[in-house]
Amino acid sequence: MGTRIERMARNLGSCIVLLGVTACAITPPTSIHQPVSVRPAETRSATPAAGAIYNAGGRSLFEDRRARYVGDTIIVNLVERTSASKAANTAATRGSSMEAGITSLQGVPGKFLAPLQVGAGTDSSFNGQGSAAANNTFNGTIAATVIDVFPNGNLLVSGEKKLAINTGDEFIRFSGIVNPTNVTSMNTVQSVQVADARIEYKGSGYIDEAQSMGWMQRFFNLILPF
Repeated sequence: MGTRIERMARNLGSCIVLLGVTACAITPPTSIHQPVSVRPAETRSATPAAGAIYNAGGRSLFEDRRARYVGDTIIVNLVERTSASKAANTAATRGSSMEAGITSLQGVPGKFLAPLQVGAGTDSSFNGQGSAAANNTFNGTIAATVIDVFPNGNLLVSGEKKLAINTGDEFIRFSGIVNPTNVTSMNTVQSVQVADARIEYKGSGYIDEAQSMGWMQRFFNLILPF
């Protein structure tokens, strides 16, 4: 009996360790456009005529290197800064009163009617106040890849940067739709010029797990909200 219990305890410990290691290796979920990188399509170049330098399948010698094809890379400057605030104040008051009594009753002396006076009153009041404020700043640089080109020429770009710091990983992700006219000659674009921009900064590891509520605590908060 004792050997069986010891075996069960060892198996349980191994499962806990395995779950812990697996949880540390899980990549945080993302909402950016997928995939984050693609392989450019092969270009078949025609054999140039003897003595010519023109290549029908390649880029022009005078063409800049700004991203315009699937598989090209582009530098995105993250210059996000947002600020929002909201305040509300509500007040309401209501009151009422009522009095009733019997002044005369046949066959009953008036001195016995005095205790039959009835009075009632209600008062209610409500006062509510609320405020909210948010300030966010995100600065940095990330290289993204063109994963699709729309018929109007706009570019769908997506990219991810992973930083391994001690026992944790940091993920910086970006995706959005870039208008080629906003791309500079240095092949850069500001994040505020990107449509449908999705920016993420997430991490995984012991530090991020310590800042997250455990699944059992979340379960009890769900069924016992009070």
